[in-house]
Amino acid sequence: MNEHFISLGLYLHAVTETKLVVDTSRGETLRINFDVTFAALPCSILSLDAMDISGEQHLDVKHDIIKKRLDAHGNVIESRQDGIGAPKIEKPLQRHGGRLEHNETYCGSCYGAETSDEECCNSCEDVREAYRKKGWGMSNPDVIDQCKREGFLQRIKDEEGEGCNIYGFLEVNKVAGNFHFAPGKSFYQSGVHVHDLLAFQKDSFNISHKINRLTFGDYFPGVVNPLDGVLWTHQTPSGMYQYFIKVVPTVYTDVSGHTIQSNQFSVTEHFISAEQAHFQALPGVFFFYDLSPIKVTFTEEHISFLHFLTNVCAIIGGVFTVSGILDSFIYHGHRAIKKKMEIGKFS
Repeated sequence: MNEHFISLGLYLHAVTETKLVVDTSRGETLRINFDVTFAALPCSILSLDAMDISGEQHLDVKHDIIKKRLDAHGNVIESRQDGIGAPKIEKPLQRHGGRLEHNETYCGSCYGAETSDEECCNSCEDVREAYRKKGWGMSNPDVIDQCKREGFLQRIKDEEGEGCNIYGFLEVNKVAGNFHFAPGKSFYQSGVHVHDLLAFQKDSFNISHKINRLTFGDYFPGVVNPLDGVLWTHQTPSGMYQYFIKVVPTVYTDVSGHTIQSNQFSVTEHFISAEQAHFQALPGVFFFYDLSPIKVTFTEEHISFLHFLTNVCAIIGGVFTVSGILDSFIYHGHRAIKKKMEIGKFS
């Protein structure tokens, strides 16, 4: 009876068939889901960039991204609007040099970074963005009227000791590339990707972090994401932490025929301190990913009835065979003992 239930369980249980095939897909995108906590980097200075070998760049990504300010104990701080708590200064400075009057429309100066005579920079963020597009760094925000009115440097000082939880997703081309979390706005200077760190007036940045979740695609049964829950604590003044990831395209099909297009990945890690890089390493956490040309397919399927029948017959046959062996052993053993007893009587 037990053997019957075992066979029935095998029949009802789905088995997974694994195959390796060459990935011939073209023109697809890759969705990267992330949730990372930085214990000592405030949200106001943390930025996210993504770029790939095709030349596509996404600098200071803000869409589909959520940032939560954290206190020193990791508790979420209520968010505040930019500019709240800024010192009360007289009327904003107009682009032409005078102060804003009641009947005027405000148009702030971009301090030489404007691309046209009509362009206005009405906030500190607007000026920083204009500088970034020009490939300039902002060395002293206090000389920028918008930053001074909004208390940019004071806000950086007030947020000293705070952390940041940043989560969301990126939609990138399905080619090799990287994305990274680093302080400051990024721009290109002489063909080199750099971040504007002068504005923060800090000598070092603590990039201690915990990866709460990192996936390349949707979840599917059995997937293992090796970086989930990984914690790294910064011991040196500054440096660059690198993750080198090999992404393996994966297709999972369940017994009902529903298909999930996703990915698995493996990872290695490396840290470069500022001393090792002779102060040329950009402080931040970098994820470099490459795609495997081999695709893995997992297909769930029930065992066919013929296979089930063969298993039942094999089990029944095995039971009869073992029973026959035991019966023969007992029978011949009994006969041998009986014969010895009879020989003992006559002797």
